[in-house]
Amino acid sequence: MTHKTIKTALISVSNKNGLLELAQSLQAMDINLISSGGTAKFLRAHHLDVTDVADHTGFPEIMQGRVKTLHPKIHGGILAKRDTASHLADMEANGIPPIDLVVVNLYPFIETMESRASFDDMIENIDIGGPALIRAAAKNHAAVTILTDPKDYNSVISDLTKMAGQTSLALRQKLAAKAFAHTAYYDSVIANWLAQEQGNIFPDTITMPARLKTVCRYGENPHQAAAVYLPTLPPSQKQSGVCSAPQHQGKALSYNNYNDADAAFALVSEFADPSVVIVKHANPCGVASAPTLALAWQKALACDPVSAFGGIIAVNRPLDQTSAEKMNALFLEVIIAPAFDKAALDIFAKRPNLRLIATAGPIANASQIATAELSDPTASMMTMKSLGDGILLQARDNGKIQPHDTRCVTQRQPTDREMQDLMFAWKICKHVKSNAIIYARDYATVGIGAGQMSRVDSAEIAVRKAQKFAGTENAVLASDAFFPFADGLQIAIDNGITAAIQPGGAKRDAEVIAAADAAGIAMLMTDMRHFRH
Repeated sequence: MTHKTIKTALISVSNKNGLLELAQSLQAMDINLISSGGTAKFLRAHHLDVTDVADHTGFPEIMQGRVKTLHPKIHGGILAKRDTASHLADMEANGIPPIDLVVVNLYPFIETMESRASFDDMIENIDIGGPALIRAAAKNHAAVTILTDPKDYNSVISDLTKMAGQTSLALRQKLAAKAFAHTAYYDSVIANWLAQEQGNIFPDTITMPARLKTVCRYGENPHQAAAVYLPTLPPSQKQSGVCSAPQHQGKALSYNNYNDADAAFALVSEFADPSVVIVKHANPCGVASAPTLALAWQKALACDPVSAFGGIIAVNRPLDQTSAEKMNALFLEVIIAPAFDKAALDIFAKRPNLRLIATAGPIANASQIATAELSDPTASMMTMKSLGDGILLQARDNGKIQPHDTRCVTQRQPTDREMQDLMFAWKICKHVKSNAIIYARDYATVGIGAGQMSRVDSAEIAVRKAQKFAGTENAVLASDAFFPFADGLQIAIDNGITAAIQPGGAKRDAEVIAAADAAGIAMLMTDMRHFRH
């Protein structure tokens, strides 16, 4: 028989949401309640009959409550196989009554971590007895029901009501799977926190504690399943982003929407001035900074108005009415902004399928990182990529440069205007798929070449794009990696660029520098590469 009767319940919870209703229902069905500490005090305060764990075991709570449920009378009552004679004999010989329902949730370690508590407080909030109870009950779910989530209380009450004090095997299996996931998640958070405390960014074993946010309609293609999870991280690693940001209107985001929106948001967070980023297929097709968002939109759109159709837009200022009116003239999929003015929301409401995401601010730590060449790799979330038989893990590319970090390797120094545009273009480089070539002028992209197998191809594509719309005359060039030969740079020179920025470090750097000097352009080297695959 797969149904099991509940006669005794052990309850020990930190989160008391829904507890009173559950306990009242259990007692109304003549189910005995065993509890300890704050949980027992809470239940008694609401006039419920409770047996203390210490009275049940005949052994007092010791060590300031560190040891209370770790006792054979508790774990034997949970783990005993009810259809095995030797187990029943052991229970009889040792006076161990069965425990049929275990209701446990754990010390608030995550909440304590998020409050930036001291190391000692964090250690005290690592639950020991709770996970042991949960795992024991989940292991023996053939006979025992385990509850770890208040959201599941009603499911158990419903089973007990419908089946005269019994629960179904199907429900117990479901709750057991959830219980093991719960303890694994809890331990993962602790393991990651402790590794970070030691500065260990690549421990021998990695875990990824995360909670499901949503299941997408499908993945990159309709035949692929997909979902979004939100990781649980120490405060120093948390950052704003599109996955956790509220959505004001529009259809649910798709897998591709999330990917593109994240790319747009990460890039727009690079800029301090009012800026607009337009993304298609995870690559920017227009980026600009200007005194106002409306002007930045106009300049970003001018780079490639054809590709912008159906694009993902990110801005780094609250979106105002004027900008909204201009954007609303074009079909767009998603707009990401720190906030939206009411007038802007009213305008976008005319397009109910358009998704509006309010991030409340740029990526966390951006202001601190902006002044450093490289950020502390432990201070931001790692990036992860799955392979056929492994996982690639790396620190996020937080590399930054300032003008004084560069080397001018040509006879001509860049002008102030060129230097400003070079710094602008360089920020964009690391957000464009390699090989990446950026042409920019007056704080706006005029041509972007992305994701080509040859740097020459990227240079040519960027020129072709620019010739259709904004042109490359008097623009500057940024390359995410060095020019192995002078040919890629020469394409840009032939099309009117006046300055370039690149990492340098090629065997033929001298040849590339000579080409720049022959053309009279300025060229900076950064000694920092920004590959993005």
